[in-house]
Formats: sequence, structure tokens, C-alpha cells
Amino acid sequence: MNTTPSIPALAALARERPLRIALFATCIVDAMYPRVAHATVAVLERLGHTVVFPEGQACCGQMHVNSGHFSEGRKVIENHVRAFESEEYDVAVAPSGSCTASVRHQQPMIAERFGDADLAERASCIGSKTLELSQLLVDVLGITDAEEQLGSWFPHSLTYHPSCHGARLLRLGDRQERLLKSVGGIDYRPLGESDQCCGFGGTFSVKNSAVSTAMLADKTARIAETGAMGCSGGDASCLMHIGGGLARQGTGLHTYHLAEILASTREQPLNPHEEVNA
Repeated sequence: MNTTPSIPALAALARERPLRIALFATCIVDAMYPRVAHATVAVLERLGHTVVFPEGQACCGQMHVNSGHFSEGRKVIENHVRAFESEEYDVAVAPSGSCTASVRHQQPMIAERFGDADLAERASCIGSKTLELSQLLVDVLGITDAEEQLGSWFPHSLTYHPSCHGARLLRLGDRQERLLKSVGGIDYRPLGESDQCCGFGGTFSVKNSAVSTAMLADKTARIAETGAMGCSGGDASCLMHIGGGLARQGTGLHTYHLAEILASTREQPLNPHEEVNA
């Protein structure tokens, strides 16, 4: 079984040699927004690290667990653990706060609920080695200036929405926002009531569509108030929800994953006018 180094130990290792990083693409990115996974890989490889993709990975089981389908979720968790035990790596990364939170917190919890001590231990090991993208960049790889250290360039106005799981479960703080602000050429616009949920919440948006729609209306109104040409964030699922609302309202505004903004450079810029609503 893979060992579980601490964040300081990983940071020290990264100063000594390139890391071998396992990408957890997440099911929504893999199925609908592969460009986010490509951007994540581009940023990490730009720093000289090796990115591997454990075969067999799929969903983290979050939607099963959140809906109370624990038995089905356990099977998904077992698959995730097997997939990430099959590859040798120093640390795993996901371009998603919600999926990282599920891997780190929900997976061991569900295994323990079923009395499966072995699966719980294995899931805890995998979870402790899995970081959200901004955690990896800031805490392990020491990225404080995206323009200087990554060559990131996006000369357009953007605001930023912090997703709930990243803020509340992972306690990302302002890591994503700081990275975004340090992108070359960016015109950053603060978002009013940024700590408020966008209304997606996975299956919540299906089961409580009226409430979800009302929350989304509040979020898109705050985004429009900034005068920015778009909104960035660290979760494709939240950006999909927000982007859909902005499109239906005919605002002409787009959403962009943080990884896409960081991957954008002067030489290979992200085209903000392409249909990239996540």
C-alpha cells in the first residue's frame, strides 16, 4: 500500500525532485469537460512533474452518499480505492473541491459504516494523499505568483465563486482566489456575497429545483453586478450550474475553471469568446 507523506514532507520532496502525480479527473470532468483535465495536466507538466492517470477510476461516490444510497456508494468507493492502489505516485490531485472532499471524508466514513475496517484504512490512505488542485499548487509546489511561476496570462475581467465543499470541508480559504489574482493581465472583480451557495449541490438541484433555481438567480445577479466578462471557480459542477443560468438569461457571460485560466499563456491563450461554459 502507498505510504502517506505529510504536506510538509511532500513540499520538501518537490524541492528535491519532480513529483509523480496521479490525476483524479472526476466523472463530470471526464465525461463532459475533459479540457479541465487537460489544463490540469498542462499546468503540472509545465512545472516539470509527471502526471499519471490510474486506469479504472470513475466516480468518487459523492452523489450516492449524499442521496443516502450507501450500499451503492460503497461499491463505487471500492472501485476508486482499487484504481488508485494500482498506480505508484507521490500525491493525487483532483480539479474539484467537492470530489476531493468526498474522497478524503466520505469514503472512509462509508467504509466504517459497513464495518469494513480494511476498506476504511485503504480509503483513508488514498484520501490523505489526495489534494485539490490549489492545495497542491500552493501548499506543496509553492506557487504564489501564477504569472511568474506558471506563465499564466488572461487579460480579461473575471470574478470568482468559491464552491461550498472547498470552502467548508477542505477549508481552502483564499488559495484559489490568490492564484487567480496573480494571473498576468487579469482584471479581477470581487464577487458580492461570494460565500453563498450557487444552488447546485449535486442531486439537491434535482430534488429541490425551485430552491436551487432561486439560489442560482441570486448568484448570477451578483456575477452580473461585477461587470466582469465571466466567472471562474474550482468545481466544474458549480460552474456548469452557474454557466447554464447565465446562458439561459442571455447574459453573454461565461464560466471558466481555475485550471483553464492557469493553463492560459501569452503563447497559447484561452479564447474567452469560445463556448466554454463549464
